[in-house]
Amino acid sequence: MDVTTDAGAPWLIAGLGNPGPEYAMNRHNVGFMVADLLAERIGGRFKRAGKAQAQVVEGRLGPPGPGSRRVVLVKPMSFMNVSGGPVNALRDFYKVPVANIVAVHDELDIDYGVLRLKLGGGDNGHNGLKSMTKAMGAEYHRVRFGIGRPPGRMQVADFVLKDFSSAERKELDYFVDRAADAVEALVLEGLERAQSTYNS
Repeated sequence: MDVTTDAGAPWLIAGLGNPGPEYAMNRHNVGFMVADLLAERIGGRFKRAGKAQAQVVEGRLGPPGPGSRRVVLVKPMSFMNVSGGPVNALRDFYKVPVANIVAVHDELDIDYGVLRLKLGGGDNGHNGLKSMTKAMGAEYHRVRFGIGRPPGRMQVADFVLKDFSSAERKELDYFVDRAADAVEALVLEGLERAQSTYNS
């Protein structure tokens, strides 16, 4: 069942990742990749958000007119493990109810490129979600981007901080584009309709 969202309030879409060029193509940074694509779509460029440790873009998703939605795209610049502080500060600043927040993040327990949209739930060991939940509670939306499990005996921490493989990169643009579509559908059409399309 869809949670009641505030139609008058903006949506805050937080792409989770780590700042700095050395992390840019890591599996852990797929949230940043989706946020960057959404910023392109709304014709905006990320810039520093005042005192908050984050970069933001403000704009609208959807066709011009009453059906569009005001959005604030956020990339926390505080490193993944403490993402919650910057996101919560911007939630307060823009007066966004928790139900209008979307976290876009990598997910180990889903096959590469597969998406799962949901509302609330646990953090499944994801430190970015753990930090967000500690800061504002768990009842925000998630767009979970599957990266699969590490091969062999590779440690999870090493796996998520490695770049996507050359084989994965062949499809990465397509999957990031699809994840951005899923975020738009969630904001414009609601969770249930977005799930029926993208929870493949």
